[in-house]
Amino acid sequence: MPVRIIGMIGVTPPSSDATLHVIEGGLSPSYVTEAARAHEAAGFDLVLVGYSSSAAEGFLVALHAAEQTQRLGYLVAHRPGFVAPTLMARKIATFDHLTGGRLAVHIITGKTDDEQEGDGDFTPKAERYRRAAEYLELMKLAWSSAQPFDFAGDFYRVKGAHSDVRPLQQPHPLLFFGGASDGALAMGAKLCDVYAIYAEPLASTRERMREFRAQAAAFGRVPGFNVSVRPIIAASEGAAWDRANKILAAMTGEEGGKENRKKGWSRQEAMSGPVDNAGRRLMSFALERDVHDERLWMPIARVTGALGNTSCLVGTADQVALAILNYYRLGVGSFLIRGFDPLNDTVDFGRELIPRIKAGAAEIDRLQAAE
Repeated sequence: MPVRIIGMIGVTPPSSDATLHVIEGGLSPSYVTEAARAHEAAGFDLVLVGYSSSAAEGFLVALHAAEQTQRLGYLVAHRPGFVAPTLMARKIATFDHLTGGRLAVHIITGKTDDEQEGDGDFTPKAERYRRAAEYLELMKLAWSSAQPFDFAGDFYRVKGAHSDVRPLQQPHPLLFFGGASDGALAMGAKLCDVYAIYAEPLASTRERMREFRAQAAAFGRVPGFNVSVRPIIAASEGAAWDRANKILAAMTGEEGGKENRKKGWSRQEAMSGPVDNAGRRLMSFALERDVHDERLWMPIARVTGALGNTSCLVGTADQVALAILNYYRLGVGSFLIRGFDPLNDTVDFGRELIPRIKAGAAEIDRLQAAE
């Protein structure tokens, strides 16, 4: 199956060429259009539209971007709990039809309690995972039931629920999820299609995939996997490492001043360490050593508290593509790649990196088929 390449679009122009997160900061419709068109031209298959408790609403951002593009798909982050699941099922189905089947949904339950509280949700995180699982079950019933149905769970109850609109993609758009807690894994193994993880060393990634495959198999399911990583590429390996260290200096305030130290995620600006299990995993590898597997570079994860996608692959385009293809050989079918200079890196990835990844994956598939 062809490898899937995912990017991420922000909602307003970045303040520097060492930008960590792009999900907040107001809204510039023209920038959203520019970013989406750049990703489409670069050969990305999907772009992630993120979520925070203060950011512009992701489905509306994605719908605006979809109207300005022809082929690009949109992976929209969604937090169960704020919209009724039957309504969300219709919303997703409607979006899927309006965009010609260019939707995927990333299910997240909230990174921190205080951010959830900003939108009025005071439910503990472990309970949010149980609620999200019930939410997904109810959405799937709305998509699949030909007749009105009743549902009574711990969190939701409906009577005579029915949807006139079904997703264009059958049985529904791909459902991604992330997380490393028991609750996240239980929900994802039973109900989601793609497990999204941050780039870790190959050995730990292989083991993590093996364990999750076994967990999903208990429900008769075969999951897909996505790895998120920040490529830092240049014409020579030395230039790539120089660029990486320059970005690190900007992150620590050693270059460019305090404005470059903004994380771009308002409720995490004051955080100095990981805020979830996925971040704690990433931080453990960052503290263990700076470089794993020759070019998986972890200092930015360390200095930013592993707040989000902060593991990097550093080298020439050939070297980074080969490193990404090592994950593909493990069975990772999609990759979320984004840089610290969002628009310029998008163009560079389209010219230098994505063709190498897609050609390399096709060759691996060809050799495996021949065997």
